[in-house]
Amino acid sequence: MKITRLKTNRVTNPLGFDLGKPRFSYVVNDTQAKKQIGVRYVVSLDNEFIDIVFDSGRREEANSLAYELQLELKPRTRYFWRVEVWADNGEHATSETAWFETAKLDETWKGKWIVPEMNKDVLPVLKKSFLLHGPVSCARIYVCGLGLYEMYINGFKVGNEFLTPGFNNYHKWIQYQTYDVTTLLQSGLNEVSVNLGNGLYKGRFGFDGHSSELYGDVFALLSEMVITYYDDTTEIIYSDNSWTAGQSLIVSGNLYDGEIYDSTLNPTKIYPVQEVEMGYERLKARLSLPVVMKEKRKPIQVIHTPAGETVLDMGQNMVGWVEYRTNAPRGKVITLRYGEVLQGGNFYRDNLRTAKAEHQYTANGSEAVVRPHFTYYGFRYVKVEGWDGELNLEDFTGCVLYSDLEDTGHIETDNPLINRLFLNAMWGQKGNFLDVPTDCPQRDERMGWTGDAQVFSGTACFNMESYAFFNKYCFDLASEQDERKGEVPVVVPAVNVRLGGSSAWGDAAVIIPWNVYLHYGDTNILQQQFESMKSWVDYIIQKDKDSGGQRLWTVGFHFGDWLSLDSSNPDTPFGGTDKDFIASAYYCYSTRIVAKTAKILSKEVEAAYYERISNEVRAAIQDEFFTKTGRLAIDTQTAYALALFMDLAPADHLEKIVEALRKRLKADRNHLKTGFVGTPYLNHVLSAHGCNDLAYTLLLNEDYPSWLYAVNLGATTIWERWNSILPDGTISGTGMNSLNHYAYGAIVEWMYRCVAGINPIEEAPGFQRVRLEPKPDARLKRVNATLKSASGTYRSDWEINEEGNLIFYFEIPFNASAEVYLPHASLSNVNINDNLWEQANMLGEQQGEAVWLNLQSGSYTIYYVPSRSYLNEFSTKTPLVELLQHETAASIIRNTMIEQAGVNLDDFGDSLGVSSLHDLAAIYSLSPEMLDELDQRLRSIKC
Repeated sequence: MKITRLKTNRVTNPLGFDLGKPRFSYVVNDTQAKKQIGVRYVVSLDNEFIDIVFDSGRREEANSLAYELQLELKPRTRYFWRVEVWADNGEHATSETAWFETAKLDETWKGKWIVPEMNKDVLPVLKKSFLLHGPVSCARIYVCGLGLYEMYINGFKVGNEFLTPGFNNYHKWIQYQTYDVTTLLQSGLNEVSVNLGNGLYKGRFGFDGHSSELYGDVFALLSEMVITYYDDTTEIIYSDNSWTAGQSLIVSGNLYDGEIYDSTLNPTKIYPVQEVEMGYERLKARLSLPVVMKEKRKPIQVIHTPAGETVLDMGQNMVGWVEYRTNAPRGKVITLRYGEVLQGGNFYRDNLRTAKAEHQYTANGSEAVVRPHFTYYGFRYVKVEGWDGELNLEDFTGCVLYSDLEDTGHIETDNPLINRLFLNAMWGQKGNFLDVPTDCPQRDERMGWTGDAQVFSGTACFNMESYAFFNKYCFDLASEQDERKGEVPVVVPAVNVRLGGSSAWGDAAVIIPWNVYLHYGDTNILQQQFESMKSWVDYIIQKDKDSGGQRLWTVGFHFGDWLSLDSSNPDTPFGGTDKDFIASAYYCYSTRIVAKTAKILSKEVEAAYYERISNEVRAAIQDEFFTKTGRLAIDTQTAYALALFMDLAPADHLEKIVEALRKRLKADRNHLKTGFVGTPYLNHVLSAHGCNDLAYTLLLNEDYPSWLYAVNLGATTIWERWNSILPDGTISGTGMNSLNHYAYGAIVEWMYRCVAGINPIEEAPGFQRVRLEPKPDARLKRVNATLKSASGTYRSDWEINEEGNLIFYFEIPFNASAEVYLPHASLSNVNINDNLWEQANMLGEQQGEAVWLNLQSGSYTIYYVPSRSYLNEFSTKTPLVELLQHETAASIIRNTMIEQAGVNLDDFGDSLGVSSLHDLAAIYSLSPEMLDELDQRLRSIKC
C-alpha cells in the first residue's frame, strides 16, 4: 500500500497561498485492499515530527478528499503533515511528508509601496543592495510588482514562474507571492533587483484592443525579504525610499504587441523612488497557480516561403514563446514574429487583428540566450528576420507556458483522427489556461470569457487537476458581482467590458463551482461561491419580476447560441435558437443547481425556495415553448439539446422530443448546426436517449461542419469557428477567427462520459463512486481511457473483437466503487475475471438489453457476446452517404441503380442527405426483391 498525491487545497506543497482553513487530500494505490477503515492526520512544525501541533488520532469517518485542518495558523510558518491509512485487509501505510507554508496572514507590512520617479512610460528596474550579517538559515520574500514583475537576487531569477502577480480584478484584490530565496543569498554584499513591465494592470489591454492603464497608471513595487540567521535573529529588507530606479533594457512591450529589448543600452542614470499610499487592504496572499514553463519543444522544420521569408514551424499551435541562443554582432537586430497559420505558403497573422505579436532583440556582441519577459504569444509559426546565415534548429526552443496544472485524463482510440481531436482539446486547454481561462491566446483579446469557461469546465476537470485554477477564477468572478447587483460580466476580470448578464455566460457563476464540486468532492468551493451563485440567480429572478413575473427570462442582452450555423441570417453570430428559450432554460437549470447546493450546505430554507422557483420556471417554459401535445415549438438542434439535458420537456412526451431531434438531424444531414450553447450538450442527450449512433456520427463526420473537418485540415488546437479555415486552406475571415479557442473542445467531456463511460455521481462527488457506462460503437474498435480522479485512478477500456464480442477492462481505485452498466448483455453469458462472480454484486438485469453490476476497488476484465451485433453492417437502411463513402458498397449501389433503376446517384450530390435506399424505394421503383438482393450483398461486406 502506498499513499500518494498529497495535496493541500488540491495544490502540492503550496508556498504562500491563501489557504483559509487548509484541506488535505491524498490517494492510495498499490494495494489489494478494497476499503479504508481508518485514517490519521499528523501536523508538525518540523519534518521529523517532533514538534507536533495537530494529531487527529485514528478516525474512521475522515475521507481522502478534503479533510479540514482545525488549527490556528501562524504567519510565515511551514507546517509538515503526513497521513496514515488502515485498510480492510489489514494493510497499513504511512505517507511521505508533505507541507504547506503560510504567507503573512494578518501580519502588518513593513514594506512600502514605491514608485520610480521616472517617465511612467519607461520600463524601470528597481534595486536595493544589502549586507548579510552572518550565515542564513532561511529567507523568504513577499512581493508584488505592478503591472508585471520579475525579481532577481545577485543576478539569478527568483522563482520559476512568469507573468506575476497574475491577472485578476485589481480594483478589488491584488495578489502577492512568496518565494524561498535562501539559496540565492551570498555572504557579504547582495543585490535585489526587480524589473517591472506592462500587463493587464497598466499596459495595452481590453476589449477594444487599444485601452491602457485599466487598473493603474504607474509602475509600483511592494516587497519584504525576511532573513533568518542561524542564531535565530531576523532581519527584514523591505521596499522604501532607500531603493533606487533605473531604465530597463526592455525598451517597450505589452501583452498584445510583444517586446523590444536592446542589450546595447547602458543606462547609468539613477532615479529615486517615492513612497506612495496605495494601501494594503486589497493585498491578498496568492490564489493563482504559478504560470510556469510546462514543456519545451523543438521546431520541426525551417520553411523558406514563396515570399522569401524564413519561418520556423513548431509543429503545434502553442502558447508561450521561442527562446534562442545567439552570438550576433553588436547592433544586430533580430526580430521574431508569431502567427498561427500559413497562407499561400507564406507567413500570416492578419487574424491577430491589431496585435503585433513580435519580439525584437538588439545584440551587444556577446553570446546570449534571448526570451521575452512580460508578454506571451499564441503561435505555430515564427518568422525570423535579421538572422545571419542559415537557421540551426538546435538554437531555438519553444517554451510552452501555462498555469501549473497536472494532467489527469487521457483517451486513446484506434482512430488517429479522434486521438488528434482529443489532443487538440488538451492543447486548447494548455494554451488558454494561463491564470485566466482565456478565449484565445494570440490576438488583441485574451480575456476570461465566462461563457467559454462555463461550457468547457467539465472537460477541463477531466483533462487536468483544475480545482485551484477555477477556485481563483470563481473568487474573481464573485468580486466582479459585488457592485453589479449579482450580474456577472461577460469577461472576468471585467477590464473595460461593461457588458454583462447574458445567459450561459453569466451562468458560469453557478455551473463552474458545481462542476468543480462534482469532480473533487470538496464542499469548500460551494461554500466560498454560494453567495455568488445565489446572487446570480437572484439577478435573473429580479429581471423576471421587472418584465412581468412570468417565470421566464425574456429581457436583456444575450449572446444566444453563439456562432451556430442555423440562423436565417448567415451574417449574424447569434444563432437561430430563440434567445428567450435559451435564457429561460438556464434560468431553470441554474436555479436547480443553487437549490441542490443549498441542500448540500444544509441551507434547507433556501434549498426549498430555489427548488420551487426552478419548478415554476420549468412549468412556464412548458406553457410557453411546448404545444399541448408536447411538441417543442423551436425546431433547432440546440433547443432540443437544452430541453432534454436540462429536463425541460414534459415527462410523458420525451419520446416525441427525441424523435423530433432525430428528424432535425436528418434534415441537417446528420451534421452539427450548434454553437457555443448547444454543442456541449448535443451528444450527451443523443447518447442518453437511445441515439448513440447519431452521437458517434457527429463525432466521426469528417466534412464541414464537424470536429474532424478541422483535424483533416491540420488543426492542432480547437478553432473558434466550425470553418475557421476553408477547404482550400484559406482563412475564412480575420475579424473574429482564432485557431486556438477551446469552447468546441467540450465534446471531450462526452468522450469521457459516454465513449469511455466514466461518470461522477452527485451523491458521491469526487469519484468516490462512479457510473461506468461505456457506449461502444462499431465505428471505433478500441477505446482506452484513464482518469486520475480525486479518489484515485480509474481506467475504462473496451474493444470489439473480430467476432463481434465486447471486451471491457475496468480499474477502480482503492476505497471507491462503481455501478457498471453492460450494454446488450445477458447475465448468462457475461464473463467477469474468468467467471469469478463473487467479485461483483448484481444490481439488475434487463434481459438481452443490459446488466447492472456493483463493483468494488480492483481490476476487472469482462467479456460477452452482445445480444445486438456490434459489427459494422451495411444494409439498404444505411444512409446512402455512408454507403457511397465505402468503395465496395458504392460500386454495388451505383451499378444496381444504373442497371435496374436507371438512376445515377452521383448526380444528386449532397441533396441525398441521410436518406437510405429504403427511404428512396418508392421514388426509384425499387422492388422488395431488389432491396433484399442488395441487403444480402451489402451485409457480406467486411467493414
